[in-house]
Amino acid sequence: MRALGSCVLDPGASDDDRRARVIEAMPACTHLDQVLVTQLPDAVAGCEDCLLTGDPWLHLRICLQCGHVGCCDDSPNRHATTHSQASDHPIIRSLEPGEQWSWCYLDEVVMRIPEVRGETRIPPSPLGG
Repeated sequence: MRALGSCVLDPGASDDDRRARVIEAMPACTHLDQVLVTQLPDAVAGCEDCLLTGDPWLHLRICLQCGHVGCCDDSPNRHATTHSQASDHPIIRSLEPGEQWSWCYLDEVVMRIPEVRGETRIPPSPLGG
């Protein structure tokens, strides 16, 4: 076993088990009371802002306060971050297939929020990622 921060990782554990232990060792988010979106949409057309401007995006994120769908920081326009800064909405969740993590911009914490449920169909990324 090897130590990571304050937790010990079992080399025989699954990746999900390891991630869960790492997340448990991380600082807590102090903005969970601002999560208003707990059911993910069935489908989205893409990054709302990129669709308006005709720009490409890479990965999609949803604001858990208002439901705005923006693109990740690896996208040219970084609309999820821009939305958070402009609106003071702190928490996003990945909409990528198989990803269940959320991120708090203010506390700089990655986490899983079990109350947020659903899986969203997304179109392929125009940037191929």
